[in-house]
Amino acid sequence: MARSIEQIQNEIINAKESNSDLAELTSTSKTAVWRLITFVIAFSIYALEKLFDIHKAETDDKIALLKPHTARWYRQKALAFQYGYPLVADSDVYDNSNISEGQLDQSKIVKYSAVTESKEGLVIVKIATENGGVLSPISDEQKASFEAYIAEIKDAGVTIHTINYLPDKLYLNMTVYYNPLVLDAQGNSIISGGKPVEEAIKQYLKELPFNGELVLAHLVDRLQEVEGVLIPQINNAESSWINEDINSTTYAAPVAIEVKKIPVSGYFEVVNFNNISYVV
Repeated sequence: MARSIEQIQNEIINAKESNSDLAELTSTSKTAVWRLITFVIAFSIYALEKLFDIHKAETDDKIALLKPHTARWYRQKALAFQYGYPLVADSDVYDNSNISEGQLDQSKIVKYSAVTESKEGLVIVKIATENGGVLSPISDEQKASFEAYIAEIKDAGVTIHTINYLPDKLYLNMTVYYNPLVLDAQGNSIISGGKPVEEAIKQYLKELPFNGELVLAHLVDRLQEVEGVLIPQINNAESSWINEDINSTTYAAPVAIEVKKIPVSGYFEVVNFNNISYVV
C-alpha cells in the first residue's frame, strides 16, 4: 500500500538530518528550496507507489479470474458470508466501510464450515451456526440467502450442495467398570455428585473439529482418564443423520459405527446416556 506524501517526505528529511554534508540546510520554512525539492521527490515516489498498487490490484484480479478455487477457498468464503448484505458488483467481497464491528459480527451467521468433494465431483459445503454455545443449523431463510451468495461467487460449471443439517445423532451402548470408592452405581461422583463419564463424552465430542472424525478407540482412551473408571467398554455405537429425501427434520435409521465416523452434518449430538451400564 502506498505511503502518504508526508510519510515519504519525513523519511527524506530524517535521512538529510543524519547526513553531516547537509547540515547547512536548516531552514524550517515550507518554501525553503531544499524543502520544496524533498516535496517534489516525495510526490514522485508517492505517484510511483500508487501505480504499483494499481498494478498489483489488476494482477490479483486477473489471477482470481483464472485460478480454479480450492476447497479451502470455498470454506473461507462460507465463513465470510454476511446475511442481509449485498456483494460489491461483479465481485466476491463485501464493502464493510459503512458498518460497525457489531453489525459485521452479527451478519456473519455461519460460524463453522467444512468443504469436501464427492466421488462424482460435487462440491459439498457443510455449515453450522452457534446458539448459546451449541452448534445448530441456520434457518431456512438464511440458508436460501447463503445459497444465493454461493451461486454468485462459485466457479462456472461447479455444482455445489449445501448441507445445513441438524446434528447427527450418536447412540452409545456401553458398559463401564468402575471403582465404587469413587463412583456410585449410577455413575455419579461420590464427592461432586456429577456424572464424569457423561461429561467426558460430551467434552470429547465438543473438542472434535467441525466435520472431524469420531474414533471409538480415542473415545475409550478419553474415558480411561476419568477418575473412578476402570474399564470403559463400547458394546455398540450407531449414528443417524437427516434424510434429506424426506425433509430437513427426519432422521434416517441408525447405522453401526465400526471403528470411526465423520458426521454427515459436520457434528454429533448424543441422544441420551440411558444405555450406559455401570458394573463393579
